[in-house]
Amino acid sequence: MLPIADRFDSQHHGCDVLYGRGRVADLGGYLADRGIDGALVVCGANVGANDALMDPIRAGLGDRHAGTFDGTTPEKRAEDAFDLLETASTADADALVAVGGGSSLDTARQASVLATDDRDLTALEAEAREGAIAPPTAEPAFPVVVVPTTFAGADLSAGGSLEVLPAEASPTGHPLTVSGSAMPVADLLDPNLFETTPRSVLAGSAMNGFDKGIETVYARDASPVSDATAVHGTRLLSRSLPVVAGDRAGDEAAAMDRAVAGTLLVQIDRKISVVHAFGHGFARRYDVQQGAIHAVVVPHVLAYLFEEVDAGRRALAVGFGIDAEGRDDDAVAEAVVDAVADVRDALPVPNRLRDVGAVREEDLPAIAEFIAEDPPMERAPPGIDASPERIEGVLRGAW
Repeated sequence: MLPIADRFDSQHHGCDVLYGRGRVADLGGYLADRGIDGALVVCGANVGANDALMDPIRAGLGDRHAGTFDGTTPEKRAEDAFDLLETASTADADALVAVGGGSSLDTARQASVLATDDRDLTALEAEAREGAIAPPTAEPAFPVVVVPTTFAGADLSAGGSLEVLPAEASPTGHPLTVSGSAMPVADLLDPNLFETTPRSVLAGSAMNGFDKGIETVYARDASPVSDATAVHGTRLLSRSLPVVAGDRAGDEAAAMDRAVAGTLLVQIDRKISVVHAFGHGFARRYDVQQGAIHAVVVPHVLAYLFEEVDAGRRALAVGFGIDAEGRDDDAVAEAVVDAVADVRDALPVPNRLRDVGAVREEDLPAIAEFIAEDPPMERAPPGIDASPERIEGVLRGAW
């Protein structure tokens, strides 16, 4: 196993990446160097009540801690972003520090864009009732620092979407969301903070981040450059996630260091594709965690792709430490699927769709139609049968 640095700085699309145990102590100094006087911490209620996590955040910010907004939710509602902005105004904050999982990171980023948009929540809802919402195009009002504490892989991103109308109120029958572009100015990755997150939460996020590396390798526009970070990230995650989020024995501190670094790597030049389309098909219909759906479907999706096209199977084999020398393509594909399932089965996550409480078998045809039309399917490997009928067959195999 190749070693990783205990501490490093990097940059990606204008975002400073600060990795290492204890890096949270650098937070106030980082903001001071950029002329930021007061930062509002953005998180959910559970994170806000976790003193083992929040005490180092508050200490790291020091006198630049302007206050805390702990009102983000997994539903990622647009109204939460407007509540956040009201809190930021009251606190006279000139930056946001988003702490926790993808919902808090996305809410902070989108709030920074909505702050300079001409529309309030009422205007967005009125647009949504017409069937579509124009994305915000203004520059973000606040610099955003993200401090992830799960493996969702939502930190090194300019995106995220917030729900304006739920499916039951939407003229399209699907939730209508708003999403602008706001790259964080910094991504602070401190393994000490990840260790304060309950293992059940880490497990729920693990497959979502892990699948980003897998998808990048088989994506239509994959390249040797994107393969490099995706394969190495997959290598780190496949060995570490079962230890830090599952039931495998090992050096937990070393595994956490590798899991955090691996989650970073699979986000660089990531290419969201088929697995995420499958996840969207369920997340747009039910109140389910996308990571749980990913856990169920990813071995089935890979088997489906490998039946029809190469789908980068030998590059993925490298990521899983599989010796493909002298093995035919079918054997390599089978070994990769087994390796993915082995990682999944080490985690306390479902392995059948019927075990995901909200999911109904009678909805599978409609879900398959949604998946077939979901934009990430445009990155599917060329040559596959991406018809709703074929996708429904994959879903029934996962049922």
